[in-house]
Amino acid sequence: MHEWIKDFPAAITVCDTEGIILEMNAKACATFSEQGGADLIGKSLFDCHKPESVAAIREMLATGRNNVYTIEKNGVKKLIFQQPWRRDGKIAGLVEISLELPLQMAHHVRS
Repeated sequence: MHEWIKDFPAAITVCDTEGIILEMNAKACATFSEQGGADLIGKSLFDCHKPESVAAIREMLATGRNNVYTIEKNGVKKLIFQQPWRRDGKIAGLVEISLELPLQMAHHVRS
């Protein structure tokens, strides 16, 4: 893992094409502490997702498309960005970046 990622203030989780978690930064470990935190590395993320989510992850891994959305849970709004990563041009897994957002934030349209 690159040094800057370790303490980056967004949760970053990386898996391979089989859904095995390869890396989690400190924020991801803290975010998923109730599910095992760093002990999730080496385990399947399919085991902790609903069937609809597993299907969406499998589709991203098959097609290369991303999945981007916002959620709000317990008064915390987050941007979830899921994107397949590639090695030698072939899909090698998936990266999820979960970034906390202010409940109210500016939106600028620039030309």
